[in-house]
Amino acid sequence: GIPEWASLSLYVVAYFFGGFFTAKEAVETIMKGGFEIDFLMLVAAIGAAVLGAWVEGALLLFLFSLGHSLEHYAMGKARKSIEALTSLAPPVAIVVRDGKQLEVRIEELKVGEIIIIKPNSKIPADGVVVKGEGSVNQAPITGESIPVEKYPVPDADKDYSNEKNIKNSFRVFAGTINGSSALEVKVIKEAKDSTISRLVSMVNEAQKQKSPTQLFTDKFEKYFVPAVLILVTLLCFAFLIIDEPFAKSFYRAMAVLVASSPCALAISTPSAVLSGVARAARAGVLIKGGRPLEDLGSLNAIAFDKTGTLTEGKPALINVIPLNGISEEDLLSIVVAVEKLSDHPLAEAIVKGAMEKFKNIKIPEATNVKGIVGRGVQANVGTKKIFIGNKALFEKDMVPQEILSQIEGLEKDGHTSMLVKMENDFIGVLSLMDVPRKEAKRALADLTFLGIKKMVMLTGDNQQVADAVSKQIGVTESWGDLMPED
Repeated sequence: GIPEWASLSLYVVAYFFGGFFTAKEAVETIMKGGFEIDFLMLVAAIGAAVLGAWVEGALLLFLFSLGHSLEHYAMGKARKSIEALTSLAPPVAIVVRDGKQLEVRIEELKVGEIIIIKPNSKIPADGVVVKGEGSVNQAPITGESIPVEKYPVPDADKDYSNEKNIKNSFRVFAGTINGSSALEVKVIKEAKDSTISRLVSMVNEAQKQKSPTQLFTDKFEKYFVPAVLILVTLLCFAFLIIDEPFAKSFYRAMAVLVASSPCALAISTPSAVLSGVARAARAGVLIKGGRPLEDLGSLNAIAFDKTGTLTEGKPALINVIPLNGISEEDLLSIVVAVEKLSDHPLAEAIVKGAMEKFKNIKIPEATNVKGIVGRGVQANVGTKKIFIGNKALFEKDMVPQEILSQIEGLEKDGHTSMLVKMENDFIGVLSLMDVPRKEAKRALADLTFLGIKKMVMLTGDNQQVADAVSKQIGVTESWGDLMPED
């Protein structure tokens, strides 16, 4: 058989690796003047060794350490997700100082300074547009699926840093992505007070909050651990009162110590947590640890982000309505000829949708393509002049009432609509929408079956879009027009 010294050495090694971090946390807690289960588990493992139950003691320490490792791993993943938030904003910005453009770190930006935002670049600070027009992709911050048109504020010299209700068309957020036009932005928040910084602070604060069970456990530990240790100490000296040898009193005290320690909890909890967290991770859900996992059992309400969670997160071509005798294929061939030369996200969605509808569609050549910021695009296709855009592009034209009624109906259902005009005739209406994910409706139905009574969809999109999507997928409430801090 194996020599006794060899097995003892292996047990000591197992105790060291299994109990090192448990002992470290126990000592740190004692240094702060408190007691936790970690200390009791450590003493119980030593007691098990004294009783000769080395295997049970080593297993206890190993499983207890496994539970802590799992929780630290989940918290590490959560920290990385917070760090990903901070990386949304670029590290540097181009600021105008004394008439010169300088590249500085975003931490050096001051309220009131003017920064230059290049086309297709990330916006480094919260501010208001003072020069230039363009569309900004706000999905990373507000969740809005369609780029938001931005215009200069009426008074560029005004101090907007304390303004509460700045119009969305004037305001930009750090971490959002500028479109194809250059913008000049006046900084209204320092980096430490930006929307992203506030988001990170709120997430960190939420992570520090403890569940009721955790608060009860922490309070219980303060009294339970010292009480057990006092009882064990008294039992060690029972031989002074009753007629028995010290060895027997000590053995009884160790037995009580091991029995009092939460061995069953230490063994069962890590296994359950490991299984639950691993299963959720495979499905793309990050759970911070055992305590948040426990809270899931008592939930009766859940809030969902819209963009990318309940919906696909990008616009798709939904409706193509030909007008004035043109066929759907001919309408799309003209539209694709123009939009394939644009880098606007809606243009990309139109081209993709058209190619899926008509795989062998013949695309004519478009020339003289010119973007009209915040409105649309114009170009020549053959000898014909083509205009594609929103209602604002055609505000000087007499758009027939029946076409306006169609557009209003589409927008009421949450669609983004576009008109197509060839020379003097309107030849079509297109509508796009961030469509719900195929599995969203079924998932929400399953949650209802499991006892979730209230499901709320949160989005930066307007309330009309929010209501339309919620109606399609079956959430109980929809909150639109939300800002990141909401």
